[in-house]
Amino acid sequence: MFQYNYERAKTIQEVCETLKKYNGHVGIVAGGTDIMVQIREKDQRWKDMECLLDISYLKKELGYIKEEGQEIHIGALNTHTELENSQIIRKYLPFLSEACSTVGSPQIRNRGTIGGSICNASPAADPLTPLIAADAEIIIVGLNGERRKALVDFYIGKGKVDLGEGEFVKGFVVQKFPEGIVTKFGKLGRRKALAISRLNVSVALKIDGAGVITFARMAPGCIFATPDKVKKAEELLVGQKVSEKLFEAAGKIVSQEMIGRTGVRWSTQYKQPAVEGIVEETLIEAAKKAVSR
Repeated sequence: MFQYNYERAKTIQEVCETLKKYNGHVGIVAGGTDIMVQIREKDQRWKDMECLLDISYLKKELGYIKEEGQEIHIGALNTHTELENSQIIRKYLPFLSEACSTVGSPQIRNRGTIGGSICNASPAADPLTPLIAADAEIIIVGLNGERRKALVDFYIGKGKVDLGEGEFVKGFVVQKFPEGIVTKFGKLGRRKALAISRLNVSVALKIDGAGVITFARMAPGCIFATPDKVKKAEELLVGQKVSEKLFEAAGKIVSQEMIGRTGVRWSTQYKQPAVEGIVEETLIEAAKKAVSR
């Protein structure tokens, strides 16, 4: 059983000061759907934890979803349910709403937060790939103020994120997509409900009246050590007419990128055709959505 202190922060300043006080030996809890399970299972990442810091009282400061010009601002303490149901998210980032709707059970979605999901640094996090596909920035706050960086650069290794002494995640900023973009989230789990993703992918497409793709973004999940888009697949799609053959080729590029980055492993025999299939299927669904608009 891990032994630790429990503290509750009432201001952002208190969060930063507590993080510095314990010199990084702190676990932050908001919804608790990840960290409390990890502590109970004696996950070794928390073996040196000296303090469990509760930031749930900062909901007013960190639970926002708002438009500011061409930017969408999302606070770290928004729950998956709030993001799923937000009219702003559904309008501008519908694949994020879709992704959040697939997280765990209703109870988990009602408690778990987007900040916790991202900071847990699991490649299986459903909300991660839509944010990567949308080129989201992450807002990090510390005793010296705020800083922004591309979310894709926040991950500095497997299970590791770029947070310095006294820093934590305040929220996220996403630029609105150009007019006419459609998005789609696809997921492959072991079962239809309550499943952690085995694979997922988020895509954004714009298709003109002639059926030619003029814009493409694609971010797969669970296949790289750190999250990323697949630019080779995006480049293949742009300028080409929609077809199942094209989408099949895009899926093969993603699987080859996976093998190129991680090598051939025991799971490759399963993952290679699976990732090709989920990419192709999600692109087809996005194209159908674009045509029906």
